[in-house]
Amino acid sequence: MSQAAPDLATTLIAENFSRDATGVLHVGGLPLTDLARSYGTPLFVYDADGLRRAYRALRAAVAGFAEVDYSVKANPNPAVIHVFHEEGAGAEIASGAEFDAAVRAGVPPQRILFAGPGKSAADLDRVVGGGIGEIHLENREELFRVAAAAERHGTTVRVALRINPGATAQGGAMRMGGKPSPFGFDEEELSEAVAAVERQPRLHLVGLHLFAGTQGLKADTLLGQWAYGLELAAQIAKKTGRPLETIDLGGGLGIPYFSGDATLDLGALRDGLLPLIETLRRNPMLAGARVVLEPGRYLAGPAGVYVARVLAVKHSRGSRFVITDGGMHHHLAASGNLGQIVKRDFPVVAVSDLDGATPCTVSGPLCTPLDVLARAAPLPELSEGDLVAVLQSGAYGLTASPTGFLSHPMPAEVLVEGGRAAVIRARGD
Repeated sequence: MSQAAPDLATTLIAENFSRDATGVLHVGGLPLTDLARSYGTPLFVYDADGLRRAYRALRAAVAGFAEVDYSVKANPNPAVIHVFHEEGAGAEIASGAEFDAAVRAGVPPQRILFAGPGKSAADLDRVVGGGIGEIHLENREELFRVAAAAERHGTTVRVALRINPGATAQGGAMRMGGKPSPFGFDEEELSEAVAAVERQPRLHLVGLHLFAGTQGLKADTLLGQWAYGLELAAQIAKKTGRPLETIDLGGGLGIPYFSGDATLDLGALRDGLLPLIETLRRNPMLAGARVVLEPGRYLAGPAGVYVARVLAVKHSRGSRFVITDGGMHHHLAASGNLGQIVKRDFPVVAVSDLDGATPCTVSGPLCTPLDVLARAAPLPELSEGDLVAVLQSGAYGLTASPTGFLSHPMPAEVLVEGGRAAVIRARGD
């Protein structure tokens, strides 16, 4: 008789963490029980070795085709950015504060790309004055704001055009192309956008930015998007009459959050790159370009856990509720309120692997029925003081959440590396 496949949580723990002989979950070799005792709960814990493993695996998979930068929005803590900088990554940022965080983490300004549909004049002054490597233009008003900032600073700014592609390039769990969008210039107005940039003496058009979708778990979907991106890049190069220097194909690489999600097959991704590499080689206007992937979730997500302590366990009309000190104010995505249409459970586990498991609702301390971390989590019998951990929490956790809601204190963030833990954001009071 064949054995049933392990559930997602069991698989993720085996891939990224471990349990000791007593069943306690360890991150980076340190027991979460000890970390929770030292730094309090709720608590975010990140494993630096896990960050490095994810980066190295992806870099190896796309070697010969693209370089890998880090999308800071996924987790903008400078200590996390620094780990990826040490691995050789540049940074993609979406605000002036993220620019400062990346520079503070050691990333040279010329290795930083600025994307986002609503860049303010103040942020543009900040990054242009700081010597940013490239700004990705998303609309006409922004084009003129960047040109004005370049004029004020007496410099020429390297820019790329973000293109909102046609329907043929869509894909991933969240479509960002093939429909009306605030992101980028529509593909239909590519010629006009190129001409508008070329008329600005302080702007130097060097590349393309394409981001057709996010949370992509299928290699063929990503490969199709990237192939389409190369076609658009060739069009821009032809219109400018000079080779492109940068082709930013975005991030969009997904990680499994829910039961039934498949892990992205890096082997299939690598095997499918040969035609794309050949496309670059055959076109002299693209052959010298730096092709960039800038994932965030894929690199940071699996290395993090969110730890919460049980405050109470109650039974209400046949249902079990585990009430914790952590919730949607720190981890909006896990609550299902960060853009999900159908709310599904992130993998949630007991930090101490007790016997038995039955479905229960894990809810937080906020006075709203939206504050639910899991709706049918298979957990053992728990009691006040026990710990639960939300896996896949290294990306879009704390800074993607309404931390001021109901004025609960900020949790600490801890980075574990080499068997030692360091506070990278102090716990609030």
